[in-house]
Amino acid sequence: MIRVAALTGAALEAALDDVARLRIAVFRDWPYLYDGDLAYERDYLQSYRASHGAIVVGAFDGNGLIGAATGTPMTDHADEFAAAFSDTGLDLGDIFYCAESVLLPAYRGRGLGHAFFDHREAHARAQGFTKCAFCGVVRPDDHPLRPATYRSLDAFWRKRGYRKLPGAIAHFRWKDIDQAGVADHPLQFWIRDL
Repeated sequence: MIRVAALTGAALEAALDDVARLRIAVFRDWPYLYDGDLAYERDYLQSYRASHGAIVVGAFDGNGLIGAATGTPMTDHADEFAAAFSDTGLDLGDIFYCAESVLLPAYRGRGLGHAFFDHREAHARAQGFTKCAFCGVVRPDDHPLRPATYRSLDAFWRKRGYRKLPGAIAHFRWKDIDQAGVADHPLQFWIRDL
């Protein structure tokens, strides 16, 4: 039986190392191709420890975390992400950032993606936010590591009411699994009104 729970405060803090391990495992695959390590992850996830408005939505099989979605006020997250909004005319104080959604492959297709968004959007509304946004990495269609069976999540996101925000491209650096060093990666923002 899969259980989904919204975690804040001490429960959020207790889950972050497991979230870090999930991020490393899931983001290793297409389209992120992220070659992560636990030290970097702990540093990256510090913004959730520091934010009073943060949430982790955990999916558990028994006591094991098999999926997670994170969120925080946009003003509490990485400057690289907030900078993407500089020419949009939007107030960052109105935006809740739905960050990672990571789920082990064996558990996909069971509605957990919807549960992740439902919990984060409800959390954002309860805090008075009027918009939710997230971003996804942009990769060329002819990338050599793109699986032939890959299906974009664009239709899922549109069904949830999100749309691409023109010109809102974040740039974030990480090491790809097939590269020797860290490189810059564009991430397209999507947004919806709550």
